[in-house]
Formats: sequence, structure tokens, C-alpha cells
Amino acid sequence: MVERDNELKGTTFTISVLHISDGKPERIRQLLAAKVAQAPQFFNCAPLVINVERLTEIPDFEQLKELVESEDFVLVGITGAQNEAMKTAAKAAGLAVMASGKSRKAEPQPEPAPAPIVEAKPVPAPVIASKVHVGPVRSGQQLYAAGTSLVVLGSVSPGAEVIADDSIHIYGTLRGRAIAGAKGNSQARIYCQQLQAELLSIAGTFQLSDALPAGLIQQPVHVRLDNEQLRIDRIK
Repeated sequence: MVERDNELKGTTFTISVLHISDGKPERIRQLLAAKVAQAPQFFNCAPLVINVERLTEIPDFEQLKELVESEDFVLVGITGAQNEAMKTAAKAAGLAVMASGKSRKAEPQPEPAPAPIVEAKPVPAPVIASKVHVGPVRSGQQLYAAGTSLVVLGSVSPGAEVIADDSIHIYGTLRGRAIAGAKGNSQARIYCQQLQAELLSIAGTFQLSDALPAGLIQQPVHVRLDNEQLRIDRIK
């Protein structure tokens, strides 16, 4: 068996860098919370470095550390410190004092260079797949697609209800109630192959069966909001 000694090697990690211009906890908390909301799984326990280059006063690093960890990040250090007092305060809070590539060139260090900081690219919000129901939606049954669109591969019976936060696609006859944009999405739409609906609704604007255009009954249609009113067009 070949035994290997412990080794210290340099490597590169992707670390998010938070640039702050003041040490106000609430503003920092709001920024981190907004990032986490975009991609909760991506930022869970993600390492974070705070750039303090624009600060004129030394912040409470202990408080900053608790704040960052409360938002499920891991604060590993600071960068951009302009004076020794700032560095000393950060070290006292258990934080690493890191330097960007530019500052290392200006001030060569006798120690091995710390790992370069690569700012994380913005992460797009995760895409939620449409909810698909195969078969008819029977009378008294309700289907709800939370945060996404609903696709029904069948017909919707009288007394049934289909609801989606985004659009609704019915590959069959729509005889029950269809409620799209349930949480206020005015861009949501309703599609069906044969219109006989009891109620159509998009983002709270609704239309009952007795107000449906007679010429579009039993026709394939596309429903959308136009100037805060439902517009129903035949699909050609």
C-alpha cells in the first residue's frame, strides 16, 4: 500500500462576492433574501465573501456573520480591506482576509497566493414543469397547478374545476370552470378544443356561460386578457 503525506495545494472555487457600501444589516438581509428566492437550492450553504472596499467605517463583523448565516449562506471572509484595522477586526471575528487578483499584483505576498475569487453568475429562476392530467376531469373534481401551467389530456365535465397559476390547456371539451392566472398572472391564457364552459377566469376577470359568444360555442378557442376584459378568439 502506498502511503501519501498530507498536501497543501492551490485550487479554484466559485464563491459569490457581496459588495456592500454600508454595514446596515436590513439592507444586506433584503439583498441576500432576494438572491435565495431566485434559486433556494443553489444558494443553500453557499460560501460567501464580502467586499468591503467601499466601506469608510469598520462594520460589526460578528453581526454580519450571524446575518449571513441566518440566510443559509456561509461567510468565509472579506476582500477589499483598505487598512490594517479593518483586517484585524475581520480576523477577530474568525473571517479570512482575502485579496483579489489585482491587489495581489500590487502587493506581492510571501505566502502562497489565496485561491482566486470567481464571482458567481446570476442564476435564473428554476423552471417548473407543467402539471399534466391524463383522462377526463369528472364532475365535482378539482385540479390545481401551483406555480405552473395545467395540461388536461381529456375533457372537463360540468361541475369540475381546473385551476392554474399560469395557463390552462384542455385537449378536449371544456364544460366546467377554468381559472387561469389564479395568483394574478395577467399573461396567463386558456386554450380548449371545444368551448362549453360554465365559467372562464384569468387573473380574477371572469365570464359566465350565458355571456359566451354564441358563435364560439363548441369551437376551439383561445382566451386571454385584453384591456382588463376577457377576449375569446377562435383557433384557426
